[in-house]
Amino acid sequence: MAALYLSIGSNIGAKRANIMSAVSFLNGALGSYRAISDIITTEAFGFDGPEFLNCVVRYECRKRPETILSICKEIERRMGRFDQPQYAADGSRIYHNRIIDIDILIYGKIRMETPSLTIPHPQVEERPFIKPLLEQVSKID
Repeated sequence: MAALYLSIGSNIGAKRANIMSAVSFLNGALGSYRAISDIITTEAFGFDGPEFLNCVVRYECRKRPETILSICKEIERRMGRFDQPQYAADGSRIYHNRIIDIDILIYGKIRMETPSLTIPHPQVEERPFIKPLLEQVSKID
């Protein structure tokens, strides 16, 4: 078993309920979470939009990283997220409002980079709210 850290965020609709629904779906697919951080309010990252609610959840897992990514994307679709990633001419990501966003942050000691998945998440350092939430859930047991 390896520690899997996921970030969950929402900036439209019933944001807190969206996050809790995502956690419920994740529990169904991955087993009950081991720890969940506080849900905090943050500014939209990379675009102008409504504030987000965000949290980090820790699971113990044995699934392949690609399987976890598929689970996360399926939950996002089930909850009404259908947008595809968009990129500007310079290759930078174009962000939009999201009913739900589930990102794999860290998965044990796995280091990987494929066209569809990078672990650890490449923007952990850029998003200032992630580190305190990661620290919070890594201390809970």
